Amino acid sequence: MAKISFKAEPVKIGSLVIIRLPKSASAKLPSRGMAMINGTINSFHFQSPLEPDGKRSHWLKIDKAMRKAGAVVGKRVMLEIEPVEEWPEPKVPADLKKALEADAKARYLWLDITPLARWDWIRWINGTRNPKTRKIRIVKALSKLKAGKRTACCFDRSTCTDPEVARSGKLIEPMQAKE
Repeated sequence: MAKISFKAEPVKIGSLVIIRLPKSASAKLPSRGMAMINGTINSFHFQSPLEPDGKRSHWLKIDKAMRKAGAVVGKRVMLEIEPVEEWPEPKVPADLKKALEADAKARYLWLDITPLARWDWIRWINGTRNPKTRKIRIVKALSKLKAGKRTACCFDRSTCTDPEVARSGKLIEPMQAKE
């Protein structure tokens, strides 16, 4: 797939700094759901998932290293991104990791599914602010894995599931204050 180049200005939503992709850039991605990319911000190289915004586009979480490269609120940056075919292993949250270690059957299928499927399970589990709901989702995930279910079926992959920046499956509007 060809590289996608565009300029964008980071914005702040809650405590996160993000870049909203222009719809024209997002339309060139292979999915309305999460997409893994290799990219550059002002020539700084990174690999990161693009999250769907629930509005047929995507957004990118800006980390400390990207901010050091000049990706700060109020300052336009040049991005060049390219989707990757091979998804890297996701970082498994400690509570899910502990639950998988305690359940051999669920762990066996977890290790047999694709990295993308693991990203989806984690995304579904992380998609709540409520600790009780999170625990319930981990129990349900283990139950479904033990039953042979290889994919998280419980959410729309094109919605925004990060509870810090989403409401009702859509990316909330950024704060007007500068960083």
